[in-house]
Amino acid sequence: MIQTTPAAASQASRFMRESNLRVQETFPIIQVHNLEKTYRTARGSLTLFQGLELTINPGELVAITGQSGAGKSTLLHILGALDAPTAGTVHCASTNVATLSPRKASAFRNREIGYVWQFHYLLPEFSAVENVAMPLMARGINRRQALDTASNWLREVDLQDRSEHRPGELSGGEQQRVALARALVGNPRLLLADEPTGDLDETTAGRVFDLLERLHVTHGLTSIVVTHNLDLAARCTRTLRLEGGRLHATGKTPAGEAPTAGIHPGRG
Repeated sequence: MIQTTPAAASQASRFMRESNLRVQETFPIIQVHNLEKTYRTARGSLTLFQGLELTINPGELVAITGQSGAGKSTLLHILGALDAPTAGTVHCASTNVATLSPRKASAFRNREIGYVWQFHYLLPEFSAVENVAMPLMARGINRRQALDTASNWLREVDLQDRSEHRPGELSGGEQQRVALARALVGNPRLLLADEPTGDLDETTAGRVFDLLERLHVTHGLTSIVVTHNLDLAARCTRTLRLEGGRLHATGKTPAGEAPTAGIHPGRG
């Protein structure tokens, strides 16, 4: 069994201090202005977004809903520096991600963004703890310390007794919990989750979302969840529907904010 080293304990303490500071931030963590995304296809141009506006404040847990093909996943990719917009500005975690070079975008993602997808994308030849440690080793942290920190995160998602199991030996819900630990092991500021419960049965999906909510609060995250599950969306701070290339406010909004918070009047 992996034992926690002083270095890993010190890193965990630093991560907690940073998380506590995040919840005190007042400036928006995401500001998108006049976003456009157009693809060239054999049949001509396909425009997903035009004049899209979005503001998300620190600590929010925001759901994005909409029909399949509306561009929800593409929007997450742009916010997380996996894709570039055709036009517009995208500020995420105080960085204009639309202008980053591929190398700087990769470093930004490793430092600031945690991703969870519908399919876990765990590496089958590695154990759960090794999968969780991958982002830290990619950052240059030595293997021993990375594994210790990963072990702590498996404890956070209640999988400490599965640390040496490979993905094929875990249930679907367990695999997604490993994926969530991997997304958060580097203490990112922003969590992007694309249908994180879409491949799970209703009961397991509820448990995974319970865990996501708990980690969102305890680690001072700002989180965006793309989902077709309106019951889960209703548990978020607010819900935005992507339709016609723009975001439309729906459901509840944070206390003290107007119903159109996060969307500029006349644009959403």
